[in-house]
Formats: sequence, C-alpha cells, structure tokens
Amino acid sequence: MTPSAPTPAYRRLSVEERRSQLLEAALSLFAHRAPEDVSLDDVAEAAGVSRPLVYRYFPGGKQQLYEAALRSAADELRECFDEPREGPLLPRLARALDRYLTFVDQHDAGFSALLQGGSVVSTSRTTAIVDGVRRAAAEHILSHLDVTDPGPRLRMTVRMWITAVEAASLIWLDEDKQPPVDELRDWLVEQFAAVLTVTASRDAQTAALVRTLAGDV
Repeated sequence: MTPSAPTPAYRRLSVEERRSQLLEAALSLFAHRAPEDVSLDDVAEAAGVSRPLVYRYFPGGKQQLYEAALRSAADELRECFDEPREGPLLPRLARALDRYLTFVDQHDAGFSALLQGGSVVSTSRTTAIVDGVRRAAAEHILSHLDVTDPGPRLRMTVRMWITAVEAASLIWLDEDKQPPVDELRDWLVEQFAAVLTVTASRDAQTAALVRTLAGDV
C-alpha cells in the first residue's frame, strides 16, 4: 500500500507577513482598477481572508489601505531612478526610464489612481507621498549630473522635466500605449537634453553641463 503524501503543515503568518500579504493583494487590485472601484471585501477575497481581518490590520479602512499601497508604489518608483553612476549620463537616464515605464505599463490603469489619487479623498499625507517621489527623482538626477550645489534654474529645469515625464506617461496610457515604449523612452531622453540646452542660454552652470553631455547625445 502506497503511503499518501504528507499534508503541508499550516504556518501561522507573523504580523508583518500578514500585513505584507494584504498590501500585496491591495496593490494588485489598485494596479488595474481605480481605488474607488476596490472595496475591502475585494481585498479580503484576493488575499483569501475575512473582511474583519483586513480591518484588524488597517483599522482606518480603505483610505489607510490606499495610503499604505501608495507608499509601497512610491518606494518602487523612487528605486526606478536609483541607477549606478557608471558610464555616460544619457544612457543611465534611459535605463532609469526603462524601469519607470515598465512600472507604468504593469500598473496600467492603476498608475493614474496611484499617483493622482483617483476619487479617494486626497490628504496632506497622500500629497506628500507623491511629491516625495518627484523630489527623490530630482535628487537622483542632480546627483548623476554631479552637481553639489545646483542653482534655481537647473533645479527648476530638472523638476519640470520630471513633471513632463509623469504627464507623458499618463497620456501614453490614454493613447493605448502609443508610441511604442522604447520610442517614448528615447523621446523623453531627447527632451531632457533639449530643456537643458534651453536653460543653458540663461544659466552658466547649466551651460557647462550641456558641454559635458554633448558627447552623449
């Protein structure tokens, strides 16, 4: 008589493991649906747990869960720009954009909801989380430019370009992901070089950077 296979032992999840499980389920739902279309029952079903258990970990309800999901998405977006400082700048920037646009592509309709809040009540906390992503991206880029004391024109140029990248990503989703993602990436890199060139005509610090980057274009 052949012995039956042993039944896998049940393992009770730790607090952090359970919270991560719920957050992963929520992120998966928010990635493809706007927050207002996701209920706590949906999260509970996706995680295979009860609704009261979701409330135990997120007593603030969907708003608290949404903010936690937003922080997780923000952490991933910040890491997109964390590129090793090796080789020419523009290829580095292209690699960072590859990761950023992969995130946009994978999260699809949820990208707009995660960054703009959907119709979930916006708070100072959600605004600070999203703004933190933009500021972190700007700091990474300025670091790659090897500028220790960027002037206001250069800082403004970098932050304006980051805002343009975000806007282009949202429009790209509205346009059924056209043009192709690699073309969009190259276009955005070219725009970065272009806005630096415009600023260079008014700012000596940026003009010096443009001369350094001339070999990358």
